[in-house]
Amino acid sequence: MEVPPPEELMHPLYVPNKTLMGPGPSNGSQRVLDSLSNPILGHMHKECFQIMDEIKAGVKHLFQTENVATMCVSGSGHAGMETAFVNLVEDGDVVLLACTGLWGHRAAEMVKRVNGDVRYVESRFGRSLSIKEIEFAFEGHKPQVFFIAQGDSSTGILQQNLKEIGELCEKYNCLFVVDTVASLGGTEFLMDAWKVDMAYTGSQKVLGAPPGITPVSFSDRAIARIKARKTYVKSYYFDALLVGQYWNCFEAPRIYHHTISSTLLYGLREALAQFCTMGRKNVIRRHQECSHRLQCGVEEIGLEMLVPKANDRLPTVNTIKVPVGVDWRKVSDYAMRKYKLEISGGLGPTAEQVFRIGLMGENATYERVDLVLNILHEAIQSSKIPEKSKI
Repeated sequence: MEVPPPEELMHPLYVPNKTLMGPGPSNGSQRVLDSLSNPILGHMHKECFQIMDEIKAGVKHLFQTENVATMCVSGSGHAGMETAFVNLVEDGDVVLLACTGLWGHRAAEMVKRVNGDVRYVESRFGRSLSIKEIEFAFEGHKPQVFFIAQGDSSTGILQQNLKEIGELCEKYNCLFVVDTVASLGGTEFLMDAWKVDMAYTGSQKVLGAPPGITPVSFSDRAIARIKARKTYVKSYYFDALLVGQYWNCFEAPRIYHHTISSTLLYGLREALAQFCTMGRKNVIRRHQECSHRLQCGVEEIGLEMLVPKANDRLPTVNTIKVPVGVDWRKVSDYAMRKYKLEISGGLGPTAEQVFRIGLMGENATYERVDLVLNILHEAIQSSKIPEKSKI
């Protein structure tokens, strides 16, 4: 018996143009989209290596680091998280996970799989963690690795005190891992100055590149810890020493590690080039100003932000309480059906409780803020109309 070709593949691909105002991915610029149509290069071609070297320089600027072990892993932001733990955690190592939403618990699932000893320090709902809360957990658990998300996209919480946490980690001889997937470019991040040992971010958020290639960086201290491991890194694919050799981070000759997507390299390279051209501080300021405009608009239309303290609010992913009696799905469906605009619901601890509005990259403009506010208000009003009156 021969399996026939599927009928659905007998017509050209159609992809609708949507305005992505959820927690990511964001819309890519025309420059990024155009770059994806370039010819495919071989993963060991000198031209491909040149693009990788340019990306590496851009990522160092993005993270504000001089770490030689700065590279990308082939995979989404989750791949960055997994890269952190498979390299830095050995059997029995105590890993303290800060939980300000979903991502500390997601990190725990990865730590368990590499046989780490999982411990938690959890914030009150809708609030960031104080340095006193974190130090109290350090004194009780004596971790080898500490993890925190600078911005938790499930709750919209921004963790402001990373500099103090870095000093705390140094005091306790603990490696400091920071998830910047949803925050980098929308708020300040200084990897070296804040003594961060491992950081990773998402290509598809503020940068506006396609998902699937994840910038990561390891401090010299973190690399020394990896080299001193008593056991092999449990993943060949995410082994930082091998991936780093492919990215020409070390003095050893460049090696073949895996077949990288040259197409994703093009998109990321152009996204980084745009970021550098606009200016790092200018990009951060634009995201913060747009978030402030959104928050003011939310108040004007009678809604309420989930995070009570303005300083604790993540500018890139804004969480708004769903009003009593409103079905968030109807609001989201209305916005997509009528305007092809994405408004997301909650995730993890905020499921069913919030709308999540993403202001990232191309979508962090006053025009897009006003657009999403108008559509959100209209969609909420529409969802309140009894079904009989709509007939």
